[in-house]
Amino acid sequence: MDTGSDGTGEVAVAADRTNAETGVANSGADVAKEEAPLGSRAPEFVKARRMLHLSWQVAVFVIGLAVVVTGVIMLPLPGPGWVVIFGGMAIWATEFVWAQLVLRWTKRKVTEATQRALDPRVRRRNLILTTIGLVIVAVLVGVYLWKFGFEMPWNIENQ
Repeated sequence: MDTGSDGTGEVAVAADRTNAETGVANSGADVAKEEAPLGSRAPEFVKARRMLHLSWQVAVFVIGLAVVVTGVIMLPLPGPGWVVIFGGMAIWATEFVWAQLVLRWTKRKVTEATQRALDPRVRRRNLILTTIGLVIVAVLVGVYLWKFGFEMPWNIENQ
């Protein structure tokens, strides 16, 4: 019988944890492997000096903010807006716990969405809906071409 003790007087971490949201059991090793400890990842000599560490945090925040703002600007423009925004969040996550928690939550949600999208029933449904949509668009284009030919909509006179 496993009592949860490793014999050295220390209490061992539970071997199985269940994710309350998904109901999927994760082993303790998987959880420890996936999630790094929270907190600053600044070099030790920076953390040892309060003013240097504060300056480090300000620099990380400003650089992360510049990257996030660039990503927000890229959202309506051509470019990888969301990738750049998450890159800025990753920069912030090197120093700030709140950013680390946001990235963990985002990673978990993306993984869950990926698993749902790979479900054969969902894939079949998406394929059927896409096919129906394409057939409707093809019919509408066919009706337009039958009625007006290759004339652009703004060149069509009232009929």
